[in-house]
Amino acid sequence: MACLEVSKKAVSGMNGDDREGERTRDGSVDMHGRPAIRDRTGKWFAGMIILLNQGLATLAFFGVGVNLVLFLTRVMGEKNADAANSVSKWTGTVYIFSLLGAFLSDSYWGRYKTCAIFQVIYVIGLVLLSVTSQLYLLKPKGCGDKETQCGSHSSWVIGMFYVSIYLVALGNGGYQPNIATFGADQFDDENPREKHSKVSFFSYFYLALNLGSLFSNTILDFFEDEGLWALGFWASTASAFAALVLFLAGTTRYRHFKPNGNPLSRFCQVIVAASKKWKVQIPSEEEELYEGDDENENSRKMLHTEGFRFLDRASVITSKEAENKKQSPWRLCPISQVEEVKCILRLLPIWLCTIIYSVVFTQMASLFVEQGDAMETKVANFRIPAASMSSFDICSVAVCIFLYRRLLDPLVGKIKRSNSKDTDIHNNNVVTNGGITQLERMGVGLIIAVMAMLAAGLVECYRLKYAIKECSNCEGSSSLSILWQIPQYALIGASEVFMYVGQLEFFNAQAPDGLKSFGSALCMTSISLGNYVSSLLVSIVMKFSAKDSSMPGWIPGNLNRGHLDRFYFLLAGLTLMDLVAYIACAKWYKSARLGEKFEEEDEEKGGEVA
Repeated sequence: MACLEVSKKAVSGMNGDDREGERTRDGSVDMHGRPAIRDRTGKWFAGMIILLNQGLATLAFFGVGVNLVLFLTRVMGEKNADAANSVSKWTGTVYIFSLLGAFLSDSYWGRYKTCAIFQVIYVIGLVLLSVTSQLYLLKPKGCGDKETQCGSHSSWVIGMFYVSIYLVALGNGGYQPNIATFGADQFDDENPREKHSKVSFFSYFYLALNLGSLFSNTILDFFEDEGLWALGFWASTASAFAALVLFLAGTTRYRHFKPNGNPLSRFCQVIVAASKKWKVQIPSEEEELYEGDDENENSRKMLHTEGFRFLDRASVITSKEAENKKQSPWRLCPISQVEEVKCILRLLPIWLCTIIYSVVFTQMASLFVEQGDAMETKVANFRIPAASMSSFDICSVAVCIFLYRRLLDPLVGKIKRSNSKDTDIHNNNVVTNGGITQLERMGVGLIIAVMAMLAAGLVECYRLKYAIKECSNCEGSSSLSILWQIPQYALIGASEVFMYVGQLEFFNAQAPDGLKSFGSALCMTSISLGNYVSSLLVSIVMKFSAKDSSMPGWIPGNLNRGHLDRFYFLLAGLTLMDLVAYIACAKWYKSARLGEKFEEEDEEKGGEVA
């Protein structure tokens, strides 16, 4: 009989009636909600569409963001410090909206629908920005370049401008964390070959992000620096629209994960249930804790771990609860739900340590540009726009991703494997394939960030030295060439490969199955808070350093009278202290334990056949 059942199953599989062997094993579904077929969905075909979509959308975003600080000073008439703060707040808001996008995705809409809706908002914001700039802001005609300032604007025009750029912030912010996770969804974690592709995807995703901004930082930046702002904004709009069309074109080939409900309520249920049972004794055996009915078919069960023991009370079954067939989720929670909360609490210290790095990173879009604008921008007969120097950051990212994946990571893996009998190396319970762990990568990123700030500070020291020799009170540029900024941009790019790519992999891998978009949003939110902290630091520094007209502060309108170098050295010191805190948190971190749900199901089926 057993042989007959096996034969029937084989025949039905040959006839195409049973596609169990072709289905993905991670619980993903196709656009109709049916189990995804491996050969028809996902993998690199869908992954490449998402990478191209990300490149085009990033081109559009940086077409606005990379020169926004100069647009605010030349067109909107803001001072240097105010413009830097405005850019920091705007960029911060972009990433705050990532939390909204992640919440809607994980709870209700799913990643595909969330990406589509926010991309539509993104395009609407860019259209409004382009129209407002062309018809109302760029007056008189030809203003907005380095020589010609634009006139004053009415309050309603200024209002339209800010509505448009914050619509861009909403659209891009809600889309970004979901597109990264949606791309990773196209690869089956339960398939060894696809799992390896999934790890590679994050590096290529960040590479696509940077290559997409390369056009903005060179061609579009050149036109915008010459005062052709409307042309630059319309080009960004066209790119965002093309990204949206491309994304929708791949609809039938995507793999999806169904949303798992409101994560805030699940989090609060554990806290409330544990608080109500604060006097209850926790059993010594974890088997006595409540495991629940395992209603969520799309998430792997999270196994019990040590630490945050007070939360385990939420899973203790009291005598009163043992009598009731239907349990209140506000009094009794499955241990897997408790472990979700523990997982998030363990991630928070690591996440907090990434915020100072984001303060360093955000200087590229603000103070690095203002510093470059105060240097000699002519090389031979060609003038280099200050914002286009970020192209060296992009080139550094591309080179470092190649060197990391092809040389550094395999070399470290070979060294580690030679010192260990196991093929999998456990570093603070974070499993890697033997190369550099995600936590180690992020630590290296912080070290390189310190070097980047020191390089920027030294360049500013020399820029001031040349400027003082020529005329300390002049508002003209220093004779020091802008090419001296290349090391600081290159170092920032190298640090991104270690910090931000490591972050994307780490938070996506460590976040519970029902909170994958939230894991990616943590990366974006650290950038957001980094921008807000940068804005706060600039305000504090200006308050204490600008006493009167004889002491205009570290970052005045005329940088030749300031001490921007001291601000860079301050950031280097803060990042160094952050590195020490990060090392302590990384040593403390323990990863979650995931049950092999899908493998167990297959084994049960195999046992029945036998």
